[in-house]
Amino acid sequence: MTTPPGRSSRHDATLSPSTKSGSPFPLAVALRGTLREGYSFAKFRADLMAGVIVGIVALPLSMALAIASGVPPQHGLYTAIVAGAVIAVTGGSRHNVSGPTAAFVVLLAPVSARFGLGGLALASAMAGVILLGMGLFKLGRLVQFVPHPVTTGFTAGIAVVIATLQLKDFLGLTYVPSGDHYWERVADIAGALGSFNWPDLAVGAFSLALLIVWPRVTRRVPGPLVAVIFGSVVAYFLNTQIAGATVATIGSRFGGIPQQLPAFVLPWTEPGGDGSPLGLSMDLVRSLIGPAFAIAALGAIESLLSAVVADGMAGSKHDPDSELVGQGLGNVAAAFFGGFAATGAIARTATGIRAGGKSPFTAVIHAAFVFAAVMALAPILSYLPMASMAAMLLVVAWNMSDARHFMHMLRVAPRSDLSVLLICFGLTVAFDMVVAVSIGIVLAALLFMRRMAEISGARVVNAGSAKLRAPLPPGVILYEIAGPLFFGAADKAVGNIAGMAADVKVVVLDMSAVPAMDVTGLVALESVLKKLKARGVRVIVGGLQPQPQRVMAKAQIVESPGELRFCVSLDQAIEEARRAAG
Repeated sequence: MTTPPGRSSRHDATLSPSTKSGSPFPLAVALRGTLREGYSFAKFRADLMAGVIVGIVALPLSMALAIASGVPPQHGLYTAIVAGAVIAVTGGSRHNVSGPTAAFVVLLAPVSARFGLGGLALASAMAGVILLGMGLFKLGRLVQFVPHPVTTGFTAGIAVVIATLQLKDFLGLTYVPSGDHYWERVADIAGALGSFNWPDLAVGAFSLALLIVWPRVTRRVPGPLVAVIFGSVVAYFLNTQIAGATVATIGSRFGGIPQQLPAFVLPWTEPGGDGSPLGLSMDLVRSLIGPAFAIAALGAIESLLSAVVADGMAGSKHDPDSELVGQGLGNVAAAFFGGFAATGAIARTATGIRAGGKSPFTAVIHAAFVFAAVMALAPILSYLPMASMAAMLLVVAWNMSDARHFMHMLRVAPRSDLSVLLICFGLTVAFDMVVAVSIGIVLAALLFMRRMAEISGARVVNAGSAKLRAPLPPGVILYEIAGPLFFGAADKAVGNIAGMAADVKVVVLDMSAVPAMDVTGLVALESVLKKLKARGVRVIVGGLQPQPQRVMAKAQIVESPGELRFCVSLDQAIEEARRAAG
């Protein structure tokens, strides 16, 4: 009995639930699931408490991350308000809390330095459109294929850059930045060390000590809240009671926080790098498309990683495509209301779960709390010291680096993974995330090709093998092809089949261990079949799996009497070969 290529077995006609992509309409999957299950007052009360706690954490962090990204602090608050609410309502994770994150700083700071707030908002909107497309085209599950060394290298490199950028405000240094690259910033900091301001350093060190010690005392009150309150008290005392002492605050640096709603504004009408309205042109879009793709790629990885962490903590299950759609809509919306790039924040998400959050309404309430704080506390927020903001980001950078895990990987990772890890880390630090993301993805593809080549190959099956119950007759040889026939691996897998002895008349190809084939594998296999046909060698293929069957059928590789035959199993192919040799 034979099965021609393109005919799959009945049990392959359907996919198991675990292999199907998420919701058929990837919008607001998490919210719809929450409401479908029933949303009680008890759940709302739990979400309310959790949302307030997350909002307390997000309030100072959003301002600090905006400052680190090169824009006034209120734009970080607008991002938390608009993107935080939109993503929660339209996304696919019940527990993700989104807003500005430290991971974006190294991408956003160069954009804002060159193109101003307008360029930053426009790049964020473009990234949102890319994320929206990724979700609509069901690409959410592809993010899981980014190798761990790539993401670890990016993350550790980002942490180093963030920590370095905070030294200016932490030490109270005075200098004019000479460039956007890391080593230029390090040189600027080194040259300005003589200008350090001891009151800023005192406030920063005090805030940093509180951030480190407070979680060991209690987690009921968020450490960032304690640090900025007591840091502000110390800063106020130094500014008013110590002659000659000055501590930089949000008010002294930026003139305070506007006590107003986020207003609708077209991103390209915001100030550009020279302070005038940015304007919109194709040249500008071309200049921002690289950063936009990098923001989208990093945002997808960060948000889905946060969703996975949330699922592990809460026992929930997110829809990756819906989450990307939500992230895309949230980024576009934030850009039109004075915000910039946002993504799922692991620390804030974990805080919400630990505080008892049950649904996406936790993130919505967190956004509402930040909005209420802007309207009610804007004058007070002006007293927050810049050194305390820097101290918070130093702690964020340390947690983000996961230094213990990074060092563990350096000790135990295979050499190929180690090279990818260090290259991605070095590129992130030495250049920027646009370069690092681009080369990291290429390295991931090369690593994939190498691994495919390592596990793919062809070998002659000799007598004594479990595959042969009896020796093959003279003139018959059995080749086992194992592993996927993908680019980079196909030539290695089938390249030596045609170089067999001249007395071989029948070749049995065991393809039962070939799960998939791409066009490169198809071309390599076609070349081998053509060479064997020219030598008058008959080929019998056994155990062909469904995907290779479909590829070969589409290429019109069909049975030909006396030349090529397909058998359902290897045993049938061997019996066919015995009859052909007899």
